Amino acid sequence: MKKICITGSLHWDIVVNTNNIPKKDETVKGSKVNYLFGGKGGNQALSANRYGSNTYFIGRVGKDNFGKKILKTLKKSTIDIKQLQVGSEKSGMSVAVIDKKGNYKATIVSGANLSIDYKKITLKKNTGILLLQNEISEKINLIAAKKAKEINCEVWINAAPARKINPKLLELIDVIIINKVEAEFYKKSLFQNKFNKITKVITLGSKGLEVQFPDGDHKKIQAFKVKVKSTHGAGDAFIGAMASYKLRGNNFISCLNYGQAAAALHISSTIKQRNKILEKDILDLIIKNKT
Repeated sequence: MKKICITGSLHWDIVVNTNNIPKKDETVKGSKVNYLFGGKGGNQALSANRYGSNTYFIGRVGKDNFGKKILKTLKKSTIDIKQLQVGSEKSGMSVAVIDKKGNYKATIVSGANLSIDYKKITLKKNTGILLLQNEISEKINLIAAKKAKEINCEVWINAAPARKINPKLLELIDVIIINKVEAEFYKKSLFQNKFNKITKVITLGSKGLEVQFPDGDHKKIQAFKVKVKSTHGAGDAFIGAMASYKLRGNNFISCLNYGQAAAALHISSTIKQRNKILEKDILDLIIKNKT
């Protein structure tokens, strides 16, 4: 069976709930705080693993308390973490503030995520998808992508946070997933003719998504209508689920729908409920939406 390799970031997240996100120079009172496992890489790995993929992870944490908490969470899953490095740096972390409508703003501190030792990166021969993000260094992304192409493995990248991408890396990418803000940042580079071979997925929040295929075909897929509790982590839930479904041989449009359904269940669930979402729940939502 093919595997998914996630090479990416790990954070310990501090998530604060408040009625309104503070404006410049404003202090507001929070109503709740949660301490959670996070990082785009970590969240996408948990999502892919939860929905049935044989998943392994390449990344780095520190020896501090945050690092220990991250490791504890990963060990509760069936994700292969033999290539997870532990160093002397501070572990990555983030702070997110979520308002009463479920909207959020976040700040990340990369820490150990920027110190991954490229010499210790090994991709298994039966890897079907390599999943990257921009919360680790571009050098690591490029090295991992080159190794993926040596074994005929697809390279997907969630190019967030937005930053300039080396054309050498873009030439190795099969699928790029970005949101509408990131799409605006990349419009002068990514949407050039020479990068038409890349399948481009642009997520649009409550408006669904757009996908542009290498043959020029465009499609727009509507989002599932649900009551939002929080959008925090929705993109990661979408990407991990979509990659998992693709690895099992499903066509790309079906994978996009599957990922959208996983994200819809994620944003309409409490933090405790999210870990209990099953593939059956995703498929049931897709069927319900068709009727």
